[in-house]
Amino acid sequence: MTLTEVVGRCDAAVRHQRPVQIGVLNAAKVVRLRSDALLRNSLLQCEVMVADGQSVVWASRLLGRPLPERVAGIDLFEALLALADRDRRKVYLLGARPEVVAEVARVVEQRYPRAMVVGSRDGYFTDAQAPEVAESIRRSGADMLFLGMVSPKKEIFIGTYGQSLDVPVVHGVGGSFDVLAGVTDRAPLAWQRAGMEWAYRLKQEPRRLARRYLTTNTAFLALTIQERVRPTLPYAAAPTAEQELRSVS
Repeated sequence: MTLTEVVGRCDAAVRHQRPVQIGVLNAAKVVRLRSDALLRNSLLQCEVMVADGQSVVWASRLLGRPLPERVAGIDLFEALLALADRDRRKVYLLGARPEVVAEVARVVEQRYPRAMVVGSRDGYFTDAQAPEVAESIRRSGADMLFLGMVSPKKEIFIGTYGQSLDVPVVHGVGGSFDVLAGVTDRAPLAWQRAGMEWAYRLKQEPRRLARRYLTTNTAFLALTIQERVRPTLPYAAAPTAEQELRSVS
């Protein structure tokens, strides 16, 4: 799906109270879901799946099943906030450090004054506290829930509690909270268009990301080559999101 299509789907979900969970795929997640059943099952429950990583888009083209475009988590996050601002929708922010999520709430209230932040909570809660967090979200009456948490924690939380939250739109935005709060910088537009946003992040946080990118990108490349040589899905048919996930599991 394109960014415009996803926003339209979310608009309809809020208007008609038909829940939509948005699944986000990048190279690291494709590699991890092969061995993580909880992550895989959580993604299979999502009604909408988008490619947050440019490498996933490139691989889809190489494999003869091209995705329409990359839908970056931060772009979708801001587009949905604009939608909430337009229609006076209620949003809940979950994730990141306490000072970061507080700053995100402040930025949202400043940039999107008609959007109503009805709740926020940092992402540092235990499994034992998770039911209480879920109940807080449910009681808030939010139209949109944004989770700025790492994988697979956010997918597991969504998979466990998503249906009971009574929130029409649930979107895991990953590190977008840090970007909106000004903790990290987003890559310049030229880097984004070249599909090198990952390299810009690596430049900012080499110690944290170097090992992860080396291992996951290598594994993702190997999986792509394997699928190209011995395809598990016919190239003539456009697969569903569930088929795409099962092909790499």
